Amino acid sequence: MKRWLLSVFALGLAVLLSGCGYNDFQRLDEDTKAAWSEVLNQYQRRADLVPNLVATVKGETQFEQETLTKVIEARAKATAIQVTPETLNNPEAFQKFQQAQGELGSALSRLLVVAERYPDLKANQGFRDLRVQLEGTENRITVARNRYIQAVQAYNTLARSFPSNLTAMVFGYQPKPNFSVSNEAQISAPPQVDFGKK
Repeated sequence: MKRWLLSVFALGLAVLLSGCGYNDFQRLDEDTKAAWSEVLNQYQRRADLVPNLVATVKGETQFEQETLTKVIEARAKATAIQVTPETLNNPEAFQKFQQAQGELGSALSRLLVVAERYPDLKANQGFRDLRVQLEGTENRITVARNRYIQAVQAYNTLARSFPSNLTAMVFGYQPKPNFSVSNEAQISAPPQVDFGKK
C-alpha cells in the first residue's frame, strides 16, 4: 500500500511539475537576457560613433558649441551607468538607463538637425559616412529594442498566467520592466502644424 501511494504521489508530482512552467521560465529568462545583450551592443555601437562624429563636427569652426557639449555630456552620462543582470529586474535602474540613452539619442538628433545649417559640414564625406552609420545604428537599436520587448512580453505573460504564476511566486520570478515612453502624455497630443508664411 505504501509503495502504491508513493508511486501515485510521484506520478502526480511529475504531472504537476511538467505543467508548472519552470523550464519555460528558464528559457524565456535566457531569451530576455540575449535580447537585452543585443540592445546593449547597439547602444555601445552608437556611443562608439559619438567621438568620431564630435571630432568631425568640431572641424566646422562656427558650429554651435552648446550642441556639441550636450552630445558629449549625454554620452558620458549614458556610458557611466553600469548595467548588470539585475538591471533587468529593477524597474528604477532600468528607467534610469533608459532615460540616459534617450537623452543621448535626443542630443544626437539635435546635432544632426543643427548640422544641416552648415554646407561645408554637409559636404564633408567623413561626416556623411558617420551620419549614415549613426542612422543605421539607430535602426538597429529599434530592431533590438523590439526583440527585447517581445521577449519580455513572453516572459511576463508566463509569469502572470495560471498555473505558471504559482511557479513564479514559489521561485520569485517577477515580471520584468519593459521600455516605456517618458513623455506619454506629450506624444499623445496631436502635433501643431502651422503653414503660415515666414
